[in-house]
Amino acid sequence: MLERAEGVYIWDVNGRRYLDGSSGAMVSNIGHSDLRVIDAMRRQMGKATFGYRLHFETEPGERLAAKVARLCPAGMERVFFVSGGSEAVESAIKLARQYAVTVGQGSRWKVISRRPSYHGSTFGALALTGYAPLSDPFLPMMQAMPGIPAPRAYLDGLDMADPATGLHYASMLEAKILEEGAESVLAFIQEPVGGASTGALVPPAGYMTAIREICDRHGILLIHDEVMSGGGRTGRFLGAEHWGVAPDIIALSKGFGAGYAPLGAMIAHERLVGTVLDAGGFVHGFTYAGNPLACAAGLAVLEVIEADDLIGNAARIGAVLKSRLNDLMRRFDFIGDVRGEGLLLAFELVSDRRTMAPLPRALSAHVELVEMAYEEGLVIYSRRSRNGVEGDHFLVCPPMIATLEHVDEIMQKLTVSLEKFERRFGPALTLGA
Repeated sequence: MLERAEGVYIWDVNGRRYLDGSSGAMVSNIGHSDLRVIDAMRRQMGKATFGYRLHFETEPGERLAAKVARLCPAGMERVFFVSGGSEAVESAIKLARQYAVTVGQGSRWKVISRRPSYHGSTFGALALTGYAPLSDPFLPMMQAMPGIPAPRAYLDGLDMADPATGLHYASMLEAKILEEGAESVLAFIQEPVGGASTGALVPPAGYMTAIREICDRHGILLIHDEVMSGGGRTGRFLGAEHWGVAPDIIALSKGFGAGYAPLGAMIAHERLVGTVLDAGGFVHGFTYAGNPLACAAGLAVLEVIEADDLIGNAARIGAVLKSRLNDLMRRFDFIGDVRGEGLLLAFELVSDRRTMAPLPRALSAHVELVEMAYEEGLVIYSRRSRNGVEGDHFLVCPPMIATLEHVDEIMQKLTVSLEKFERRFGPALTLGA
């Protein structure tokens, strides 16, 4: 039972302290209980806590939209606020569809995504999600969408630094477009740096540029799901900035509001939004879209990120943390991969590094190691990397305020947890180093 939280730490009702090594679900980018954000929310509460977006503009909403537009690529100047990542993705695919209908391309409705992936829990977003335990129970209730393999070069034994590797995976998108019929494909959605389903997956060289070129060649919109990678966590405001690639639509949430209020955004290129608005408007909306209290919180979060250079800190501290995680891989044979950018990092457990075979399912490593870390006072985040049914990866993503001392504490607690895990499961862990 949570009692309070401050900075990178959380205390339970028994007084025990935990280091929030995953920022919740990669949300608490500026840490917990920053008084600058709390004060901004208090000031807004003294003015108005709600104003319906179809009745009134609000100062926090307008100021936040302007700031977000300045942080996004040129032309990405239209912002639609929502309450979370699923709503942001829903908004993105609905805008894409309305744009296609408006310009006379009503045959386009398919949104291609990657497998595995995670884009949200609502039906539209879930149809794009390649993670069987979450999506399979609902398949009869929704229109499933086509998918292509995520660019997991580490599993396929390919060189991440070789542009041929990027082209190899990007060509799968073009093949899928041709298979489905380009005239039926509306958009392609991807996480520039992977989230929960792929564990901070970084694309190989050449991939992002090739994907942009393929989308342009076939008249397909490119949607970037920056729900987890956006907001500065990777060492850039948007994850895609690492490759200099701009999409047509962006979905943003999680660290964007940093957990202080439910907040997300869809950011779209002017040419899309102007066309839809000229045709009668965006047929879509949420009651809490543009809520002034949430926008006041989000504006204060971005001001803290800028004032404290937290994006730069994420890059600097992330490089140290990643190096220390690689040190762990040299120590523990059952760590098969370390990956990520900035403070969006993960490591994956395997039974054989040569084949990247996963640990036996029955070990439930993704549960066991998390529990052991809890016992040590460390919170980390896990998922199963092979379509949700096997494979085990762990996200290590502390708040962007993390210091070198916090890295030391994370590594000490994580090392003890891995030692306990190794002692408990012993020979079942490693078939080959």
